[in-house]
Amino acid sequence: MTRVWMLPGLFLLCGSLVAAGAASEGKPVKAAVLLLVFVLLATAHSPLVFPRTTGASEAQRRSAADGRPIVYWRPGCRYCLRLRIRLGRRAGRLYWVDIWRDPEGAAVVRAANGGDETVPTVVVAGRPFVNPDPAWVRERLSPSE
Repeated sequence: MTRVWMLPGLFLLCGSLVAAGAASEGKPVKAAVLLLVFVLLATAHSPLVFPRTTGASEAQRRSAADGRPIVYWRPGCRYCLRLRIRLGRRAGRLYWVDIWRDPEGAAVVRAANGGDETVPTVVVAGRPFVNPDPAWVRERLSPSE
């Protein structure tokens, strides 16, 4: 659980130190702007930006029932963040599995990628696709959902 918060925590720590340095030089506006930038970076790399995470077995069961894709991801992955942002509101229509929280999900990703934990790995109809184009993923979502 703490592993997913390491990068955001590091951003906050560094931002606090950089902002404190700017404030000690008598530049409060610069300090506030720097702190804001680091807070935004921490938020973007945290699990807060992604839809609620599901366990791999539950995601597989639900996907088999309704045909929605499964996205295996991890916090701090810029390609996962790109996919999430480019999907916009539609991101909630997919099942998201955080491989750092779910060992079964990590095993699925390793099996699909020759032992590597390459994310995002999107599973559509039982077939894994590594780092697919967000437009391609959007096409896989039915318009009725």
